[in-house]
Amino acid sequence: MINEEAIKSYLKERFPEARHVNIKKLGSGVHGSGFLIEIKTAKGINRYVIKSLMPEGFAHDYPSDRAGIFLLDLEEFKNLSKHVKAVDVLSEMKDGSVKSIGGGKEYYLLMEEAEGINYFTDLKAMAEKKGLDEDDKAKICLMAEYLAEIHGVKKDSKTLYWRKIRDTIGHGECLMGVFDTYPDGVLGYDEMAEIEKLAVDWRVRLKPKYHRLCQIHGDFHPGNIWFRNTRTQNVDMVLLDRSRGPWGDAADDVAALTINYIFFAINHFSRIHGAYLESFRLFFDAYIKKTKDNELYEVLAPFYAFRGVVVANPVFYPEVTPENRQKIFNFVRGVLKDKAFGLEKINKYIL
Repeated sequence: MINEEAIKSYLKERFPEARHVNIKKLGSGVHGSGFLIEIKTAKGINRYVIKSLMPEGFAHDYPSDRAGIFLLDLEEFKNLSKHVKAVDVLSEMKDGSVKSIGGGKEYYLLMEEAEGINYFTDLKAMAEKKGLDEDDKAKICLMAEYLAEIHGVKKDSKTLYWRKIRDTIGHGECLMGVFDTYPDGVLGYDEMAEIEKLAVDWRVRLKPKYHRLCQIHGDFHPGNIWFRNTRTQNVDMVLLDRSRGPWGDAADDVAALTINYIFFAINHFSRIHGAYLESFRLFFDAYIKKTKDNELYEVLAPFYAFRGVVVANPVFYPEVTPENRQKIFNFVRGVLKDKAFGLEKINKYIL
C-alpha cells in the first residue's frame, strides 16, 4: 500500500500545472508493487509509474535498503540507452507527508557530539599492567551488562537472522569485502578463499538457529565505545555508529569487542596473557552469567573470522608485524575449523 493522498499532494507541488491526479495500482510481483500515476493538465495527460519494494527479503528489510536501491535507480536509469528515465525518489515521513530525497550528489549524517574517552585508550594501557584495576573491571562489567540487556530484546524473523549471517560473510563491509581491501602480497588469494569457504560452511550450521535473533549494536568495537566517567562508582558510556541493521546474533557484538583483547595481546606479547587474558575471561564470565547464553560458543566462529580479518588488515593497522598478523590468521582458521569456540583454547588457536 502507498499513501495516495500524501503522494497526490507531492505531485501537485512537483507539477504545479496539474489539474487532477489519479493513482491506480498496476500490480504486484515478488519484489514490490507498481502504481500508475495520471496527471491531467491543460495540455493533456502525463503518465508516470511509482514503484514500491516489499519490506522483507532480498536485502530490502530496512527502509535504508529500499532508499539505497531507489537512489541508485535514479542515478543510473538515465545512463543506459533505451531505458525509461527515473524522475525522483520519494520519502514518506513519520507525519504522513511525502517529500523528495532524490537528486543528491552525496549524503551526510548529522548527529550529536560524543563526550568521553574511547576504549582504545584502556586497551593500550593494559599492556603495562600486571592485572586489571577496579576501573578496568567496572568498564568490562558495564559493557557485558549493557550487551546482555540489549540482546534480551528478541525478534521472530528467520529472514533477518539469515541476512545477518550472509552479510557477515559476504557484505562489502564484512569478511569478503574487507579482504578485497587488502594490498596484494599480505595474504594469498588462495588463503583468503580458504577462510571464506570455511566461513560459508558455517551458514549451514547457523541457519537453524534463527531463534537467536536479537537486538544488536552491530559495530561494538572500542572506537565506538566512549566512557564519560572513569571513576569506578559512576562509570558510564556513550556509543557511536550503530550500523549494519538493528537485528542479528549476539555473537556479532561479543566478537566485535573481545577480538580486541586477542589483538592487543598478540601485538604486545605474541600470545594472549596478562591483563588482556583477564579481560577476556571477565567479559565472558559476566556476560554468560547475565544471559545464560551458553549456545554463544557454538556460533561465534564466523563473527570472530570477520573481526579477525579486520584487525589483521594492514590498511587499518599498518603497525602489526607480519609474524603477529599471521597469528591472527591462525586464530581465524582455528576458530572456523573448531566445532565450537573454546575459551581454554585461546592460545592454541594462534599457533
